[in-house]
Amino acid sequence: MNNDSNQTGTARDARVERELNDLRRQYEQLRDRKVRTEEAVAQLTHQLETLKKQAEAEYGTSDLKELQQLLEEKRTQNEEVVAAYRKHVQQIQADLAQVENAVEGD
Repeated sequence: MNNDSNQTGTARDARVERELNDLRRQYEQLRDRKVRTEEAVAQLTHQLETLKKQAEAEYGTSDLKELQQLLEEKRTQNEEVVAAYRKHVQQIQADLAQVENAVEGD
């Protein structure tokens, strides 16, 4: 009976050892993943700071709401410029048509 108990104990020990080895592998994978994640966060933080400095230099702010407002203002300005240009081109077309009609009428 002692021999059966010993074999059962050996099997239990082996199972515990396998589980321990699996847990160690999982731990190492998690540790590596944590290191990679921390490196990615550090890199992204650096990029964010760089972009904030660039926005401050170019637009005078790095605040998202202020940048969105500036973007909307620029869009409105662009629309106004395009509308004025469209009107100018239409006027040129009308003037050209008038000149062409006068030449054909002579």
